[in-house]
Amino acid sequence: MQSFLLESDVDEIVGRLTGVAQAFSGKTVLLTGARGFLGRYFMEIFAGLNEKVLDEPVRLVGLDNMITAGKTGAEIPNHPNMEFVNHDVILPFNWEGPLDFVIHAAGIASPYYYRAYPLETLEVAITGTRRMLELTDQHGARLAFFSSSEIYGDPDPQHVPMAESYRGNVSCQGPRACYDESKRVGETLCHIFHTMRGIHTNTIRPFNVFGPGMQETDYRVLPNFASRLKAGQPLNVYGTGNQTRTFCYITDAMVGFFLVVLNGVPGEAYNIGNPKPEISMVELVQSIERVMGCSVIHNIIEYPDSYPSDEPNRRAPEIRKARLQLDYEPVIELDEGLRRFLKWTDTVYTGNQ
Repeated sequence: MQSFLLESDVDEIVGRLTGVAQAFSGKTVLLTGARGFLGRYFMEIFAGLNEKVLDEPVRLVGLDNMITAGKTGAEIPNHPNMEFVNHDVILPFNWEGPLDFVIHAAGIASPYYYRAYPLETLEVAITGTRRMLELTDQHGARLAFFSSSEIYGDPDPQHVPMAESYRGNVSCQGPRACYDESKRVGETLCHIFHTMRGIHTNTIRPFNVFGPGMQETDYRVLPNFASRLKAGQPLNVYGTGNQTRTFCYITDAMVGFFLVVLNGVPGEAYNIGNPKPEISMVELVQSIERVMGCSVIHNIIEYPDSYPSDEPNRRAPEIRKARLQLDYEPVIELDEGLRRFLKWTDTVYTGNQ
């Protein structure tokens, strides 16, 4: 197990999947974005399933062009029945062997990085998704596409928490548009290939997933906070600090993702996240104080130039659909997730961000 993840978290996920994971036995899975935050978890979980659960091992083929993998993703694990290919998904990928599942998790999800790579962000979610759908079609496989909660944009308060049926409020010319709109187009492509070609597609909309494995240079709120805590610096809260989020710990998120991949109703999209508590960024600081057992100094500052400012005021998922259709239920409370994450970052982060 790499030090970039908690072995106990991976074991917990594998244990929670034992009842459903046998469907992977003897199958071949293609995973894009294999060295990203979520991709690394997929690789370790499949390794754990092969070792402890499956009657026959799953064969996993991981793709990544390493554009945002960083040093965390550069260490490729040497697991049996797994191979890694350095490949950009916007280019054709020829696969001659059997293929049963495509997990399209490639993407540039950090606001810092998609502001720096807007065209690449568009291409991986649009051209890359079409490439993967065409490959899925050729092999009679099924595909799960990783979209984002950002497809809802800045929601009307009447639609919070957001159900999958909410159409969103997204700017097509704002600083976040390259990410938000590309994910919306990716979802449209999945819908077209499902309705026109009969492919089993599912869309996954993650809501603020966090946990060990997040890179210190990811520049999202919890890695930012953890890095500054390690350095003994005040926490910087962007904007007013009143914007709200719900946070989903990685073990709950990964279980939800696997349930969609295995049991999602063809053509359907699913919110995967924790619907409670919905808290402001200032309240998040207070939660960290509670977990750490000490006071934490924080500053409310303007958005830096490198970070897109038009973030949604609220983001909270309605997960009734995933509960009813997939029997999905998050079980890790925010304080417990923060405790695990901060304990891990205290060991791994340098505080030099």
